[in-house]
Amino acid sequence: MRSRNPVFSRRGFSGGHAGFDAGPQAGTAQAQGNPYAANPYAGNPYGQPANPYAANPYAQGGPDLQQGYPPQAPARAADRMTIDDVVARTSITLGLVVLAAGAAWALRLPVGVGFAAGLVAMVLGFVQSFRRTVSPALILGYAVFEGLFLGVISQVYNEVAKGAPMQAVLGTMAVFAGVLIAYRAKIIRVNARFMRFVIGAAIGFALLSLVNVLVAVFVGGDGLGLRTGGLGIVFGVIGVVIGAAFLALDFKQVEDGVRYGAPREESWLAAFGLTMTLVWIYTEILRLIAILNND
Repeated sequence: MRSRNPVFSRRGFSGGHAGFDAGPQAGTAQAQGNPYAANPYAGNPYGQPANPYAANPYAQGGPDLQQGYPPQAPARAADRMTIDDVVARTSITLGLVVLAAGAAWALRLPVGVGFAAGLVAMVLGFVQSFRRTVSPALILGYAVFEGLFLGVISQVYNEVAKGAPMQAVLGTMAVFAGVLIAYRAKIIRVNARFMRFVIGAAIGFALLSLVNVLVAVFVGGDGLGLRTGGLGIVFGVIGVVIGAAFLALDFKQVEDGVRYGAPREESWLAAFGLTMTLVWIYTEILRLIAILNND
């Protein structure tokens, strides 16, 4: 899916998830092959499909048979994405985030260094998001620099609200567990409408945050007041809810990738997306706790 998460761009599920209102006719090549090939949300708005797995010889079916090309070699299970792959790579990326954050905390890195690391992490995230191929090095680099940034800001918030970082970690874990349970129980149903709503809400949230920062810089004070007082609490809760919605999209991405035979390298993108979402949730909860402790 391509427009997701704080970066709003992810290769692999361009424009939507497989199967979103895309039920192919029985007996067609699409129904017998890879559903990404017929996914109306996987192409550009001018109707040209852009199936990210079209050239994947390990996906089920694919366009080769439909277009008269010789069939690809049979898929090998070892070349397909699995849940274990996603768990392993997510553990690596999150582990690097935690280790880097711990190092930044222990070394008491200056705030300027932390924000510089955050800027580097953002650039690496954007570069990976717009690449047509997966780069584990970029993803791991993002995790390290994001961890340095989180370690610095966590220390800053800990001075404002003692114990806030640990509370934010526990809160993030609770949100993750709650969304996973709700998703598995089908309480949360991820479809194209859900995806469009979440992306729209996230873009609006990001734009309001940017305006708030610009007003604070050029006018002074706390900007629009989106990070202080009662309005800040409401805005923080909305940020956490948006992060939880992104988690549901991440779970759908993983489920679809495993179901439809995505290449094994896609597990790095799934880990990248989950890491970004959990970082989003953590920072929003951290701000929210700081506001609550100061009111």
